[in-house]
Amino acid sequence: MNKVIANTICHLCSKSYNDPRILPCLHSFCLQCLHNEIEKSGSKLMFQCPICERNTSIPAGDASVLHQNLHLGFEVEVAEYMSKIVNNREVYCNECIDESSSPAVVFCCTCRQFLCTHCHNHHKRSRHLSKHDLVGLDPEAARQLHTTMKPRDHYCSQPNHEDNKLNFYCETCSLLVCLHCTTGTHNSHMVKEISMVAKIHQMEMTEALENAKAVVTKLTGAMDENSKMIEEVNVSKTIALLAIKQAFEILQQTLEERKKTLLSELEAISLSKITALTLQKEQFEKVVGDIGHYTDMISHILQTHTDHEIIALGGFIPTELQVTLKKVQTISLTPNQHSDITVSVQTDDPVRQLSKLGEIILFSPCPSSSTWTSTSVARVGTRNHVKVQSKTSKGEEYPHGGAEVKGEMKSKIQNAAVVCGEVEDHRDGTYTITLTPQTAGPHQLLITMDGQHVQNSPNDLDVRPKRDYYTLGNTQQVIKCNRPSCIAIHDNGDIYAGSNDGCIYVLDQAGQLKNTIGSSGSGDGQFTSPSGISIKGDVLYVADTGNHRVQILASSGTFLHQFGQQGSGQGQFKSPCVVIIDSNNKLIVSDHDNHRIQIFNEKGGWLLTIGLGNHCFPYGLALDPQGNIHTAAFGSNTIKVFTKEGVYVRMYGDPKHPTGIAIDEEGYSLVSEYDGNCLSIYDPEENNIHTVGNLKNPHGTALDPRDGSVFIANYGANTVLKYSV
Repeated sequence: MNKVIANTICHLCSKSYNDPRILPCLHSFCLQCLHNEIEKSGSKLMFQCPICERNTSIPAGDASVLHQNLHLGFEVEVAEYMSKIVNNREVYCNECIDESSSPAVVFCCTCRQFLCTHCHNHHKRSRHLSKHDLVGLDPEAARQLHTTMKPRDHYCSQPNHEDNKLNFYCETCSLLVCLHCTTGTHNSHMVKEISMVAKIHQMEMTEALENAKAVVTKLTGAMDENSKMIEEVNVSKTIALLAIKQAFEILQQTLEERKKTLLSELEAISLSKITALTLQKEQFEKVVGDIGHYTDMISHILQTHTDHEIIALGGFIPTELQVTLKKVQTISLTPNQHSDITVSVQTDDPVRQLSKLGEIILFSPCPSSSTWTSTSVARVGTRNHVKVQSKTSKGEEYPHGGAEVKGEMKSKIQNAAVVCGEVEDHRDGTYTITLTPQTAGPHQLLITMDGQHVQNSPNDLDVRPKRDYYTLGNTQQVIKCNRPSCIAIHDNGDIYAGSNDGCIYVLDQAGQLKNTIGSSGSGDGQFTSPSGISIKGDVLYVADTGNHRVQILASSGTFLHQFGQQGSGQGQFKSPCVVIIDSNNKLIVSDHDNHRIQIFNEKGGWLLTIGLGNHCFPYGLALDPQGNIHTAAFGSNTIKVFTKEGVYVRMYGDPKHPTGIAIDEEGYSLVSEYDGNCLSIYDPEENNIHTVGNLKNPHGTALDPRDGSVFIANYGANTVLKYSV
């Protein structure tokens, strides 16, 4: 009960609410208290809630425009009646004329009046009053007032309308109005019955409540995940602590064992030295004893013997002494061991290493920052590779593996099977997911890390039917182009055709000219018989054959860089025909008249030379799915294959002066034959499975990266041919 009363006290005046108004933050205050606070703040337009400090805009500084908290007003009324009953104050009948002589015995919740016994009986006998809710004047009954009392009806405050209930709502004025108001001041306004408006608000509140519940459910789930993560952190901490202890216990054990070994070796060495020195000392002592024996004898003889006795002994005593003295000459008088015992324990490097031993990884990969790359088009039955790079929340590459990475390919066609990818963890923060779609049509590619989507996941993927090269050539599109010698297709579908006119024509898929890059010449951005073009992103690489160099330009035609000059040395060229780029941005160039292939870094720095022999003139180049280099050997009428390290692998085919070669992601090779006037197609096992004829001295061959369409620079007919697959 005290709680009910406490909830009706204004936070500002500490009294019962008087005409409470509610702020957007849902805190309520007396209207007059709000006016006083607005005056004190000095701001007529902005008011800060004294409880939560949220700012509220007050139009014109008039708090009366705020919504009335009618229910809180009703709560105040209930609290006042409860207080009268609970505080055991004597209450008199509100109906009797003489209040002093009529103590109340009940309270009518409907009339809001205290009644004496007489008036109570009248209420019970009256037809109109008998259904009113009456409660006794005891604390237990007072506790029921909150549920027994019903809010009063609200009446209009307009003159002459005081007896009319506010049963309508003017949406134009945002006011409760009575029936008379609807025909008067609010005649032309949008007016509805309050039951209809309340129903709409109830629906809105119910929807907001459901939304709030859904959000709370999500937040509760997130909180549970946080709690789970805290537990996992503690588990990880325990595991890491154990690992640290075990690691340092091993180190301590190893150091202790090494210490014991060194001490044992020290003991053995010192013992060996002392033993040797002791034996030598004993040898010295024996010789000294022998000498002393003879010298004592000689001294005694000299002192006590007569001449006859000395002569009788003869000279054997000095002789024996001389023998003993000669023994001294045969032994070393220097100690046979030195005293030094030096220990060498190099502590600087180990201590330095130990001071940095171990690493606590304080960060983890952030799925929403992690990136992935893949084609936007895939083929049924063809392995599609997705490369994932894990990153931290700051966008930095995360250098460790171990995350739970998953890849799924979902068809948008109902009831189609979901393809789950095979994941390879490279342990350096990168992963490769391999997926093989089984059905054609629109798909979604979903990549997750530790249960959360990575950046740009899910993403749309167009899965197309398996290529049918057996029917290639049945339909073709002919695009006019003067003397096309090479061709490449941009990711956006634009066609780049190098021409012996000394320029590069940029055409759209309909064959309309969009741009002309360069002109005939030897300056920057000029060309002489360009024979090979490759595009990666928005960078264009051109084998400028007649100028014996490679030029690098923006796809718009802006010159960026060039390298190479005529010659046979490293990094020099004689009629380079084609340049291609591998996945590591290495540039591979067919050095035609030098009978070799050269490999450079992306800035043109020489890396490797692959010799082909004097009878081999390399022209077209392509990379197979394994990264091997295939070259169209123009002079020897074959296709030769080398590893990216330059090791010869094999050769295949019997093309007539092959010029261009392109290889799709499945390993099919498409070879244009200059003298064969055709395009030969080889399957991944390098069997010639199909030939497209009626060409005229075709040069370059290219595949559209979007859909795999085949393009041929049909040099002799001044056309570019497009074949859909």
